Amino acid sequence: MERQPHALVIPYPAQGHVAPLMKLALQIASHGVKVTFANTESTHAKIKASLPENVEEAHLISFVSLPDGMELDDDRADWVKLNDSIHRTMPGYLEDFILKVNGSNANQKFTCVVADTSVGWALELAKKAGLQAVAVWPGGGACLALALHLPQLLEAGIIDTEGTVLKDEAISVSKDVPAWTGTEIGWGFPDPVFQKLFFSFYTIFPQYYKFHDWFLCNSIYELDSAALQLVPNVLPIGPLLASNHLATFAGNLWPQDSTCLQWLDNQASGSVIYVAFGSSTTVDSQQLHELAFGLELTGQPFLWVIRSDLMNDGSLAKLPEGFINRVSNRAKFVEWAPQEKVLAHPSVACFMSHCGWNSTMEGLTMGVPFLCWPYLADQFCNRNYICDVWRIGLGLRKDEHGVITRNEISSKIKTLLSSQDIKANAVHVKEVARKSLHESGGSSCRNFNNFIQHIKSI
Repeated sequence: MERQPHALVIPYPAQGHVAPLMKLALQIASHGVKVTFANTESTHAKIKASLPENVEEAHLISFVSLPDGMELDDDRADWVKLNDSIHRTMPGYLEDFILKVNGSNANQKFTCVVADTSVGWALELAKKAGLQAVAVWPGGGACLALALHLPQLLEAGIIDTEGTVLKDEAISVSKDVPAWTGTEIGWGFPDPVFQKLFFSFYTIFPQYYKFHDWFLCNSIYELDSAALQLVPNVLPIGPLLASNHLATFAGNLWPQDSTCLQWLDNQASGSVIYVAFGSSTTVDSQQLHELAFGLELTGQPFLWVIRSDLMNDGSLAKLPEGFINRVSNRAKFVEWAPQEKVLAHPSVACFMSHCGWNSTMEGLTMGVPFLCWPYLADQFCNRNYICDVWRIGLGLRKDEHGVITRNEISSKIKTLLSSQDIKANAVHVKEVARKSLHESGGSSCRNFNNFIQHIKSI
């Protein structure tokens, strides 16, 4: 009996990493490859809780969980503590799991490990076990190029070993790739502890780069070629989108509120402002209120995703007094939305976004103009692509107190909605993205099929 290829897929345990790896896993499974998706125990529980009952495609992949080394009541919102525990304990659990599966049944053996680059140690374990190692960078090409240029930046004295920028000048990897400022580089934080953590995500990749057999990136060559050309052997296979019903749920760590889709059905075409800031952005009460008042000033209908953990002090979001009553006939509030379906809805006019890479890929693939509100990490770089390279959005600017005011929000929305140039650019970028996925010669489709053919031949 011929052995079926079997991929073990391992994301980093955060929404922005789990979601694209899940979409990739389901695409791999749809091509006849057995897939096991390994999460931490905490992430595994959240994914299971977010899934609706009797999802038809649930048989496509197997979900397993591995301990993250933390106690049950430990705070997993403490990224530093969680990341340290993962690096100390999970490699051992993963190695034991691979040995157990591969030693028990010849027809069930893993043939390759598909790992997020933020858990690059899994690639080394794959090679140690004699398996093919597939690295997946879930972000864009520019930050990937930046990660591979770290040795040059260190040697030139532009940054130190903690990631601190030492020179007051723009950081560039190529004249054709938007440069970074010292405060907006992917790991730049006022808090040195958080800077060290995010810098480690960049430094870990060059460390484990040598262990990959295949290297996939959730990007589109035609939109990101200047950066991708700086990365040897990378295969852009983006945009990674939900290919079936399971994919629209399985990568989410919050249950989706689909009632917003019915609400959108009742709104005028191209009228709704969609407001969503991903899984980790937080705000204070003053900024929350300015955003609320800014949306109110526009007079436009809006769909606003307000997570239970949106506030930076841990409290529940408290909107301005009387605000909900005043906007009740043109507003919808949810804790988490089926974002791809929302962005594809004809009622949506624009996307106020934190510019996380998944949101960026989803928005541009649906042809939706952006209002950019980056918060951390690669989001500033993504904003630069949206506003300055692709020209499909506008950025929001903080005042002298570090606040994005209601007038800034309202005026930028009005400018965005009236810009025919931005709308035309958004349609063009959408066509480029869609073409990359086309079966007849699309670059991402071709790269993915080459990858699938290889892992099926192992």
